[in-house]
Order: sequence, then structure tokens, then C-alpha cells
Amino acid sequence: MARLSGVDIHDFGTTYKAYRREVIQAIPLYGEMHRFIPALASWYGATICEIPIKNIHRPAGKSHYGISRTFRVFFDLLTIRFLLKYMTRPLHFFGSIGVTSIMSGVVLSIWLLLLKIFTHQHVMDQHGPIFVIAGVFLLAGIQLLGVGLLGELQVRHYHAPQSHRAPYAVDRILRMRGMEEGSLRES
Repeated sequence: MARLSGVDIHDFGTTYKAYRREVIQAIPLYGEMHRFIPALASWYGATICEIPIKNIHRPAGKSHYGISRTFRVFFDLLTIRFLLKYMTRPLHFFGSIGVTSIMSGVVLSIWLLLLKIFTHQHVMDQHGPIFVIAGVFLLAGIQLLGVGLLGELQVRHYHAPQSHRAPYAVDRILRMRGMEEGSLRES
């Protein structure tokens, strides 16, 4: 957890934690994200330190921490890693996958084109699935680039100051005489 979140503490699971009120109120918590409060607080600018405590052994009962909970924690950890690394730059994530997909599709398409030109093979008869895969790579890459660009627009819109949200400027307002009274005069 420490390696993926970037917060160098040993125990993310303990319930003994202390935070400033402003930090906790700034963190949007949902689901089982409470175990990642140190990583989220660090992302919001808080300084994290760890004070070792002595854990006592469970005197009675048994742990409810099973394999299903391990998978949930793993998926939450992937979510936190994604949010911390790409929240303000989604094009870096979707764009890199999209460009890799497009390049794979282009390489496969060029290979199939060269086969067609130099060996006069029927590409669809002998390499139909590869032709389809190349097309899927190209289309998926273009879509991922589009998703990344839309994500960048959302981030820009979110971080833009309220007074500068309009993508246009009004030079002047022209009104016809008589519009203030609500009727037009006929000449």
C-alpha cells in the first residue's frame, strides 16, 4: 500500500489515527476508502507522520478479514493509485494507452498491406482475424484519445476560476430604440 500510494508508512490498516479537521473535511470519502485516508490526505497537501504503537493480540473471536475483503482492498488500492496519479491529467493515462493501440493497429495494417502488395495474398481469406484486430486497435486508440481529451476538458473546467468560465467575451450590447418598453415601433 505504501509503494502504490506514495505515502511511506508501515501500517495503513490500524484504526488509531489523528488528523486535523480541515484535512478530513476536504477529503471526499466513499465506500471503503477510509483505509486510504493517509494517501488522500497527502494528495491534498497534508504532512503525514507515523508514530509506532503496540498492537495487542485478539483475546477472543476471530478475524473477519477473508479473501473477498482482500480483493476489495486491492481494487480500492488500484482506484486510489489511479486517482492520485491521473486525476488532474487524464490524457496521460488514456492517451498513452490510445497511442499504443493506434501504433499497434498501424503496424498490423502496414504488415497486411505489404503482404497484399508483395505476395498477392488474399488478406481477408488468410489473415482475416488479424485484419479485424488491426481495425479494433485503431478505433479503440482513437476512442481512448478522445476520452482523454474529454477528461482534460473536465479537469480544466473544474479548475478554472468562476469568473473566467465563458469561452467568449462580449464587446458591446446593441439595443434597438423602443426595446426597453417591450414593443417595436413601425416606421
